Amino acid sequence: MRARIRTLAVAGVACLTVALLTQAPAGAATTPPVPPVDEPVTGNATHFDALGSPYGGCGLPQAELPTQDFVALNVYNTPGDYNYYPRPIPADQADKIGLWDNGHNCGRWVQVDISDFCTGTNDGAPSQPFCRNGDWVSDAYNGATLNMIVADSCGDSNAWCRDDPYHLDLRTGSLENFQLDGAPVTGLADHWNNRHVTWKFIPAPDYTGDIKIGFLSGAQTWWSAIAISNLPNGIHGVQYLGQDGTTWKDAKMNSDMGQSFIIEPTVSGGTHYEIRVSDVDDALLGDGRVYSFDLPASCGDKCSAAFTQTTYTTSDGSGATP
Repeated sequence: MRARIRTLAVAGVACLTVALLTQAPAGAATTPPVPPVDEPVTGNATHFDALGSPYGGCGLPQAELPTQDFVALNVYNTPGDYNYYPRPIPADQADKIGLWDNGHNCGRWVQVDISDFCTGTNDGAPSQPFCRNGDWVSDAYNGATLNMIVADSCGDSNAWCRDDPYHLDLRTGSLENFQLDGAPVTGLADHWNNRHVTWKFIPAPDYTGDIKIGFLSGAQTWWSAIAISNLPNGIHGVQYLGQDGTTWKDAKMNSDMGQSFIIEPTVSGGTHYEIRVSDVDDALLGDGRVYSFDLPASCGDKCSAAFTQTTYTTSDGSGATP
């Protein structure tokens, strides 16, 4: 799996459920509902330095994200249970699925608002309450806000990533990008210590253009792994045109990297592809827009770079990517 550079700096308990204050026992997990767009939830907020190399959890290199303000969501929802389980989490263990949702929330935008500060101990220790021997207090940073994108997963065996279904792991560098009343805030990283954040899913803000498609390292005719970014509203699936020229086939997700899929060329042994993409609401982009492209000549027999962008044409005449 992807390596991640992580700073377990602290946070607080989700205030949505009293059970989280005392930590639920092992086996008590229930899959958290995915919050509807514009419905806020509150959870702990840790932070980490950067995506792993070459890919973050969603299957994209950090340089290919549409913003450098990004978050990770919890892979597991297993209060009191800090064991590791297969990824993607199989159907017979669906009660262990966190808001990462086996990658299905990749590429979605979230609006993150800073909330209360904890004056107690918040070390993310397994089976320990959050904000021990302290109180939640508001301060000058409450209400600061920033739009961020889901780009990574948190599967660590600590209380943050297991006991709080609405925990967010934020990029450390983004802590200084929050704004309050339209003005940048300063010093938030030095006043982080276990804050709550309130956050919600939102459509991509000020969206323009179209998607970006690239082939991953090792991609070739017989293993055509692509990743898709610059999404208007997340991604739930990719279909590729079958070799009969008429049938659309569902592409398999590349492990649980939710923005990467394995497709096939339109001709056996070929290098030409046609795909359609569905968003988080399972609606096809552009009412079924077809993206037509080829394995880049720069790849030769096999792509070596982590991400090799390809240009495409579309069935509605929108032309190639910028």
